[in-house]
Parts: sequence; C-alpha cells; structure tokens
Amino acid sequence: MISYAGIASISGIIALIFAFILANKINKVEVGTNRMKEISSYIQEGAMAFLTREYKSLVLFVASIFIVLCLFINPLTGVCFLVGALFSTFAGFFGMKVATKANVRTANAAKKDGMNKALSIAFSGGAVMGMTVVGLGILGVGFLFLILYKLGNDPSESAKILTGFGLGASSLALFGRVGGGIYTKAADVGADLVGKVEAGIPEDDPRNPAVIADNVGDNVGDVAGMGADLFESYVGSLIAAITLGLIAYGINGAIFPLLLSAGGIIGSIIGTFFVKADEKSDPHKALKMGTYVSSILTMGFGIVLSNNLLGDLKGFWVVLIGIIVGMCIGQLTEIYTSSDYSHVQKIANQSETGPATTIISGLAVGMKSTLWPIMVMAFGILLSYSVLGIYGIALASVGMLSTAGMTIAVDAYGPIADNAGGIAEMCELPSDVRGITDKLDSVGNTTAAIGKGFAIGSAALAALALFASYTAAANLSGIDITNPVVISGMLIGGMLPFLFSSMTMEAVGKAAFEMIEEVRRQFREMPGIMEGTTKPDYAKCVDISTASALKQMVLPGILAVLSPVLAGLLLGTEGLGGLLAGALVSGILMAIMMSNAGGAWDNAKKYIEAGNHGGKGGEPHKAAVVGDTVGDPFKDTSGPSINILIKLMTIVSLVFAPLFVQYGGILLKILK
Repeated sequence: MISYAGIASISGIIALIFAFILANKINKVEVGTNRMKEISSYIQEGAMAFLTREYKSLVLFVASIFIVLCLFINPLTGVCFLVGALFSTFAGFFGMKVATKANVRTANAAKKDGMNKALSIAFSGGAVMGMTVVGLGILGVGFLFLILYKLGNDPSESAKILTGFGLGASSLALFGRVGGGIYTKAADVGADLVGKVEAGIPEDDPRNPAVIADNVGDNVGDVAGMGADLFESYVGSLIAAITLGLIAYGINGAIFPLLLSAGGIIGSIIGTFFVKADEKSDPHKALKMGTYVSSILTMGFGIVLSNNLLGDLKGFWVVLIGIIVGMCIGQLTEIYTSSDYSHVQKIANQSETGPATTIISGLAVGMKSTLWPIMVMAFGILLSYSVLGIYGIALASVGMLSTAGMTIAVDAYGPIADNAGGIAEMCELPSDVRGITDKLDSVGNTTAAIGKGFAIGSAALAALALFASYTAAANLSGIDITNPVVISGMLIGGMLPFLFSSMTMEAVGKAAFEMIEEVRRQFREMPGIMEGTTKPDYAKCVDISTASALKQMVLPGILAVLSPVLAGLLLGTEGLGGLLAGALVSGILMAIMMSNAGGAWDNAKKYIEAGNHGGKGGEPHKAAVVGDTVGDPFKDTSGPSINILIKLMTIVSLVFAPLFVQYGGILLKILK
C-alpha cells in the first residue's frame, strides 16, 4: 500500500511535464515589435533579479534552521526542510520566468488574433505556475514519505519527519509573500500617487519612472508570492492529513489524501482545455468553466478512492465539503470585491465626497465581508468533524486544495493580463488592443480577489489540521481555555497578526516614501520626461523597490519563526496551544477584512475609470485612487501574508514539539 505514495509522486511528474509543454508553447508565440521586446525585457530582468537577490539573502536563514533541526530534532527532518525550501524556490523561479514571457505575448496576441488567443496565452502562463506548484508539492511529499519509509522508519515516524518539508515550504513562502508584497506595493503606490494623481498621466504611461517597477511588482508579488503561499498550503494540508490519517485509518488514511491530490492534478490538467472565449463572451465564465470541470472530475476520484481505501463514502463527503466551502468563499469574495455588485458601487458613490468617505466605506465593506466566509468555514468545519472527526477537517482542507493547479492558474493569469495591458499602453498599441487587455485585466482583478479568499479559507482549515497534529505531538488531550496560561497565550497570539500587519504596512510605507521621492525628483529634475524627449530612469525605481523589500521583510519573518519557539519554551505546550488558537482566530478575520477591503477599493477605482461618476481625472477618481492606495498593502502585502503567518507558526510548533515537551515552560517554573 505504501507504494501508492510513488504513484502519487508520478502525478507530480506529469504536472511538471505538462507545465514544460505549456512553457514551450508560450515560447513559440511571436513577441511583437522591438519596442514590445524592449519593455518586456525590462520587466523580466527586474523580476528575475529581485527573486535571485531575495533567495540569496535567505541562504543564511535556511542554513541556520537546517543546523538547528539537525542538532535538536532529527537530521532527516533537516534534509526534508532543505528540500521544501528548494522546491519552493524552484516553483517561484520557473513560474515567474514563464509569466514574464507570457505578458508581452498576450499583448501581441490581443493585437493580432483577438480575445481567445490572448486569454489562452495569459491562462497558459498562469497554468505553468499552477502545475509547477502542485507538481513539486505532491512530488516532494509523496517521494519523501516513500523514501523515509524505505529507510526503515514506520509510517508515523515518517510523517513526523516529513513536517520538515512543510517547514521549508512555509519559511520561504512567508519571505516570498512579504518581500514580493512590499516590492509591488511600493512601486504601485509611487506610480499611482505621483503619476496618476499629481502628474495626471495614465497608470501605465511610459513617462512614469515607476511604471516598470510596478509591472515587475505584479510578478514578484502576485505570481511568485501567491504561488509560494498556495504551495505551502498545499504541502501543509497534505502533511496534516497524512499524520491524522495514520491515527484514524492506518496507512490507508495516509494514502487517501495523496491519491486524491493526484486525481486533482489530472482533473486540473483536463480542466485547462475547457478555458476558451471568443470576442463576445465573458473570459470570467471561461475560467469558471475550467474550475468547474476540474472540481467535478476530482469529486469522481474522491468517490472511487473513498470506497476503496476507507470502506465507505465518508472520505468523499468531507472532500466534497472542502470543495464546496472553497467555491462558496470564492463566490462570497467576488460579491464583496467585484464592481458588478453593490458593495463596490457604494464605495464609488462615497468617492463623490472625497478620500475620507472612500476609506471609511472601504473599511466598512472589509469588516462586513468577514461575516459569511466565517460562517461558511465554521459550518464546513462542524460538518467535516461530524463525519470523520479531526481527520475529516484535514481531508476537507485537502479537498479544497485538490484543484489548486487550476485555482493558481486562474489567479496567476491576472497579473499576466495586467502586464499585457501595461505593455500595450507603453508601446502605444491601438485602443482596441487595450480594450481586450483591460477586459482580461478586469477579470484578473476579480480572480485575484477570489484567489486570496480561497487562500484564506484553505489557510484556516490547514492551520486547524496542523494544530490538531501539534496537540497529538505535544501529548495534549485538549486545550483548557479556563487555564490562565492558555488565556495568556491566546491574548498574545491574538495580538501577533496585528503586530505583524503593522510591520508589513510600515514596510510598504517606508519603501513607498522612497519611491515617491524618487519619482518626484525625476519629474522635477528631468522636465523632458513629461514632454517625451527624455527617458525616465526606470532602473533606479526598480532598485529602490528591490532594496527596500529585501531589507523590510526580515523583521516580520523573524517574528513569525521566533514567536512560537519563545512561547513554547517560556509558556510550555499548553501556553503555545493558546497562542496558536488566538493567532488563528484574529489572523483569519484580519486576512479576510484586509484582502476584501483592498480588493473593493481597487475595483471601485476601476468602476469610476470605466466612465462612472465622471470617469478618469475627476475628483471622485482622485479620491478612489487614494482609497486604492490605502488598499494596496491591505490586499497584496499584509492580508495575504497573514495566511502564511498562522500556518508557519503552527508548523514551527509541530516540528519543535518534542523540544517543548522536554524543556518548555521555563517562565512558569520560575513563577512557581
């Protein structure tokens, strides 16, 4: 039966082969004019240079954690950690490299062939990221689980060692999400406030010195960062389900989530062939069709596997619950963030009276948007638990992420379409080309918001499953919330997402300040820029975003790793359990509020730019741009990073649980 882990690994290889085929297909598409090649090369070089510098700066951190794991936990856990970090790096590099090639080809396809071809290229670029993430994820988990078993470890010990792989994925994901988020929002804020509001030029005007950095940021934040986020969710949910499955069903319970994820990969590959749109149809419907096909096929795999491995359909039911919860959260996110619905339109109405009311309205929408997603998650958790106990919650998380290949493809498509629109603007392509790319970009904003909602929902279930694994590893029968130690831990844990968000928001503010000053300087000292006779210094703005992001991402990353370690050593295993519970509750609420408020502000601005409330250039538009600027770090830096914060803290606690059992509670012993 353990050999089925090898079969699951083969599905990962199939996903990687499919990603390679798509990448090769994109490479063969015509790039366009020399000007398009030039602009594209700026974006690609800036994006790859940032990733290279980011990962180089993390070598010391990775080496330090590896040594600690080898000395205090298990050398094999250290090796798994290295593999997890390496696979996360590969996914980011390969996915973003293809995305930065697909953007210019999408713009050229819109120019020559129309909507369907442009959609196909942009979606194929996103699918490369999606298939790379799930391929490396299941390949790493399945192959390492098999190897550890073959080395003589029993399945339970193998699952325990495998948590190192999840720690490697989570650590790199946090830095990738935070660093990419700081980069993209520093550039975006500088480009918007100085370019659009002060200078009164379009968003992607080539005269804007921050425009290349802004387009680079779309890739490092929304492609590489988002991919790293869902890579660690995917891996974390699999590891939690394997660990809890061994307790509930033995080896069959561990194999079920692996084979289900393998089936989800096949379903996602088939689903990609259903994403098609013509000039008159809605690209969003085409993307939804691919998602529906993938989900239906995965449900079919779930029925067969549940019957054969678990002996009944209980496994299928919780997988179905996970898929439905994920789809509901996605739909709810769309309702709160799409300009087709009243919430965004109300923010646009409030922009008539200035930036203050725009911000108040957006915050209100973000706070209100926590209601139904939380209710859906709570109901899904209760249903899953009633069917299969805590193992059911872990399987629901796996079910939600089983079609991650398609989900990430749809999400990563957005920044590719956005870049295509930017290239069309900078290269002065015909207005009908920009019309196609704007339509694709508008859909991309919605799919990105849905992707963030999906990431938050999966983070909640994955963190809860990992939390259950932690209590088992720490020999805790439960967490007593009347215990003062637990309450203290919960209060500290509830505070951490606020402190973390403050750090990331301040980081964006500091980086954006430098960017704004530089853009203003160039406009002031180089008057030929506005006249079109002098080329802006794009490289300087790219360097500011890169240096600021790498510098400012360090403290939030250290906070995430050290907080559970210090809590475990000082407050013991129960106090740490309280900290994780507090962080989970406040973190999920903050993540939903910030992501949805930011998405709503963004689309309120685009709703006005479409011609409503006076269109571009009017006072409502300027107010909406300010709202969008506030929302940028909400939705693209702090909000998404909280997902990783709560999962990283949980998996750090799980990996180091033996240490806390033996040496934890130092502060409590002193106080006694």
